Amino acid sequence: MTSSNDDTWNPNVFFTVMKIAVGMSGGVDSSVSALLLKKGGHDVIGVIMRIWDGRYSMPARKNACFGPDEAEDVASAQQVCDHLGIPLHVINCAQQYEEFVLQYFRSEYIAGRTPNPCVRCNHMIKFGLLPKLLREKGERFDLFATGHYARIEFNQSSRRYLLKKGVDPAKDQSYFLYRLSQEQLSGIIFPLGEYHKESVKQIARDAGLSVSDKKESQDFCSGDYGAILNAENREGPIIDSHGKMLGTHQGIWNFTVGQRKGIGVAFSEALYVIKIDPEHNAVVVGTRDEVRRSRCMVSQINWIAAEKPESRMDAMVKVRSTDQGNPATIELTGPDSATVSFVEPHAAIPPGQSAVFYDGNVMIGGGIIASVE
Repeated sequence: MTSSNDDTWNPNVFFTVMKIAVGMSGGVDSSVSALLLKKGGHDVIGVIMRIWDGRYSMPARKNACFGPDEAEDVASAQQVCDHLGIPLHVINCAQQYEEFVLQYFRSEYIAGRTPNPCVRCNHMIKFGLLPKLLREKGERFDLFATGHYARIEFNQSSRRYLLKKGVDPAKDQSYFLYRLSQEQLSGIIFPLGEYHKESVKQIARDAGLSVSDKKESQDFCSGDYGAILNAENREGPIIDSHGKMLGTHQGIWNFTVGQRKGIGVAFSEALYVIKIDPEHNAVVVGTRDEVRRSRCMVSQINWIAAEKPESRMDAMVKVRSTDQGNPATIELTGPDSATVSFVEPHAAIPPGQSAVFYDGNVMIGGGIIASVE
């Protein structure tokens, strides 16, 4: 079936009955995804990953992905699958999650950068390891689905799968998916890409799903980051942009570029973290004007819309998931690196975070912010 653009095909819309594995989370979005596919006549199975093994000391909090209340999410997913009459596979991914996500998270913070564990988890664990381990258990399925608010289309001219924003601008999650490969995109569907969140909740209520009003995850872990970082205090200076000492900190990993609250320095106007200097164990702070930057260097870029993009292009660039996007010029400096120059200075561009490029609703690609100017 073609979309409004005759050159693209939307794999979320199909007529052939398929066997589809749905990555369950115990929340409303993945549950409604399974429901919609089941109602569409497909052979649906559920799968949920265990990533908590109890090695960290942190409180249970129901609005986080990683934490000691994971058993409740598994129970919720099982209840939904029982209600829908589909099996649920529970797969232990805790060791791989520790190796590929938490160790990365730890090393980035200690190095003075701000990591994005959800991006890494999606690429390596949720859309990589999880379906792989499910197949190794003997399950054969055609497609893997999740409750993400995003869309996938296949472009006939470029012969590439495109990743697009979900139609609900308040819930679009494409930013977190930019590292997915063409191979991964070819085997994925997002049943909620064309839906708004309130419609999804209403579908769950109408179907009598127990998770219809369950609070969704707001962070990736349920405690403060200290439990994961497991770093001893290391006192260092808090300085202004001229090198004047304003106070001390107990570890650069407690700060991120753009941070305003919790700096611990009294000043005549609001101060922001404008730089983290791991070499000198220093946190540099400044005013709102000083935290604004016009350019950043991006590395490890994953190009989605085109295998060989133009060497210079204009795009809307998001440097955090909550951004609406800011106009910028992207100039390639290598096959997977570029300089991003914003039309207007951008407030707080944290090294380690992701810069994701869009042409309207279509994602061009994205990479890791290496440095800022």
